[in-house]
Amino acid sequence: MRLGEVERLRGELSEFVADVFGSLPRRDQRRWGACYLRGLMLEGRRKSIQPMAERLPDGNMQALQQFVNQSPWEWTPVRQRIAERLCEAVQPEVWVVDDVSFPKCGTASVGVARQYCGALGKRANCQVAVSVHAATDAASCPLEWELFLPGEWAHDDRRRQRAGVPEEVGHVPKTRLALGLLDRLAAQGLEVPVIVADAGYGRSVAFRLALEERGFSYVMAVDPKEIARPATAEPYQPAYGGLGPPTLPRYREPARPLATFVEVDTRFEDVVWRQGSKGVMTSRFAVFEVRPSGKEACRAAQEQAGGRSRWNGVLPVKTLLVEQPADAVEPTGYWVTDLPADTPIADLVRWAKMRWRIEHDYRELKHGLGLDHFEGRTWRGWHHHVTLVTAAQAFLTLRRLDPKAPTPA
Repeated sequence: MRLGEVERLRGELSEFVADVFGSLPRRDQRRWGACYLRGLMLEGRRKSIQPMAERLPDGNMQALQQFVNQSPWEWTPVRQRIAERLCEAVQPEVWVVDDVSFPKCGTASVGVARQYCGALGKRANCQVAVSVHAATDAASCPLEWELFLPGEWAHDDRRRQRAGVPEEVGHVPKTRLALGLLDRLAAQGLEVPVIVADAGYGRSVAFRLALEERGFSYVMAVDPKEIARPATAEPYQPAYGGLGPPTLPRYREPARPLATFVEVDTRFEDVVWRQGSKGVMTSRFAVFEVRPSGKEACRAAQEQAGGRSRWNGVLPVKTLLVEQPADAVEPTGYWVTDLPADTPIADLVRWAKMRWRIEHDYRELKHGLGLDHFEGRTWRGWHHHVTLVTAAQAFLTLRRLDPKAPTPA
């Protein structure tokens, strides 16, 4: 947005800041919060503190540095208020779990390590953050964030101290970080819609089971190599041989990859899920009932039964959604859900495909609002910057959803 456009929004932005940053105890903190948000929305190649301060009429680099990197304001209440307002306005059909990377030089920035960097498509020096987004086909916005701390940071006291990493923060897998974010959002009293994620999360049976234990429905992309049995498969009880512990129930047919469930005579249904920029988005889909049968699935079934000896051998039935476009010789996408197989296929497809909104979010957050332009190195500074960027996108999203408001440039 140009300077004149940003300046004309001062009144609306002040009301927004007074609401979502109402937990900040001092008026000057809220003032610099509004200033930072205007800097993020203002056009410019870099959205780090110095160039933003130079572009803003009331910009003050030292004050903004102190506000973002040193000021001890709590970011959690700010994000909670943003989540409340956005969920009320967007009325999300899904919450999308994802992660995003920030390429970095050096080793001092909090959480930086050599790991897979999605932004570059290879292993590189970067930070990685897990996020949860509220989404419909018309709008989306991040609700919560957590920075992934690689294993090499867990016991490096010198690096942790210099970056201000809290003592209670350690190396936690991304799936557990995602569950923590979902738990925090649910604890706010927000209605939890269908949870959507790519195969990076969907391939974790433990993650899917944890969602089920919480009563959260999901549609997760999975690897076609994941093994399962047909829903009609039933375990049998082998005869006891008289020696040792009783033999556990077992299935006669072996588990097989999900890709093998699609056969030549499989009936696919044409489904349209949204209007794209180049026309309607349509493809062919089929639904199956399967019993996921990997080690994690068996172990979880035993635990739910109260132990290995009490398990009747029955693996739970899940619904498998498969996509195979008309011009494709084999399927191109697989999703597993705990929703019943008689769920309208148009709904399953729409939820599975709604992850596209997250790419839209990251593009706006990074290229438009400077999500990855932060040059600070501390845990506090990173969380402050991400919260402010989220607030800027939330403000713009609310304006887009307001039929009376001019569309932001």
